[in-house]
Amino acid sequence: MDRFEANARRFSARDAIVVVLVALGVLVLFQGASITGTGEKLEPGPQREAVLAVGKPAGRVASALPLQKAAARLTSGLSPDDELDERAGFEIAGTAASPAEVPVVTPDAFTPESLGARAPRRRLERVLVTGDSLSTPLDLELARELAGKAEVIREPRLGTGISKTEIVDWGKLSATQAQKYRPDAVVVFIGANEGFALKDPAGAEQECCGARWAAIYANRARRMINSFRQSGRAHVYWVNVMTPRDPRRASISNAVNAAIDVAAQPWRSQVDVIDAGAIFTPGRRYRDSMPIDGRTVLVRDSDGIHLNVAGAGFLARTLLERLSRDFEF
Repeated sequence: MDRFEANARRFSARDAIVVVLVALGVLVLFQGASITGTGEKLEPGPQREAVLAVGKPAGRVASALPLQKAAARLTSGLSPDDELDERAGFEIAGTAASPAEVPVVTPDAFTPESLGARAPRRRLERVLVTGDSLSTPLDLELARELAGKAEVIREPRLGTGISKTEIVDWGKLSATQAQKYRPDAVVVFIGANEGFALKDPAGAEQECCGARWAAIYANRARRMINSFRQSGRAHVYWVNVMTPRDPRRASISNAVNAAIDVAAQPWRSQVDVIDAGAIFTPGRRYRDSMPIDGRTVLVRDSDGIHLNVAGAGFLARTLLERLSRDFEF
């Protein structure tokens, strides 16, 4: 008999049951709501019903005690979606309107210029620059240009995408950013990590990059825009994607850009789509360099996707011109 067997025989089946019950009690107290969440993700059947039968009362118990919130604060650094607005996630049911419903046109769909008027300019106090890795170094260039004029909040989320939620759900994140920072203007540059299959309202997976996929993507982007515009209090400047060097990725960038154009339509008075594709890759033809101020300048990064510092600086100048039409700074 070795040492392990000698120690193992000191514990009885009763001790094992006690340990399991204690562990279950701790789980209920600290993470009771997570049991319900796990059950709701299971397929219909006896297993799902059994998990929910335990999870729902456990969730009520955990919500009534302060332990669950304390555990969430202590482990927030381990969760990519910590403290995000759960009401705005992409996975929330009912994200698409019924085919029988005709969307109502509101005054937000008309820019003052389209009606022959001129919009009054507001004072620019705070700008949020966000997106995936495409938003860098654009965020830094805008911060430099606006130094001493307006606060620039730089919040890139590298490796994320609208068509993928493993790292972060942009539906939740956009709502949380808007509530946290209350920016006057939001610059969004995202699209380097797209092309993942998306589920339609019926639960069927749609592969990129047909009309069904683009419609789902557009609905997700539209929810983000609606959060960022804060009921018309903020102006959104959404930068679309340049044509990549790799022709196999071109269909993705085309679908993303088409979806963004559609997503912004209800709020043209509060949303500008900045056509970076037309600036850097006119005619959807990739190029590493372009003429700037009479010189040929390298503007793309070596990966054939991102802008380098010079390209980001040129895009920042373009954005500042657009911002100056709506704001004083």
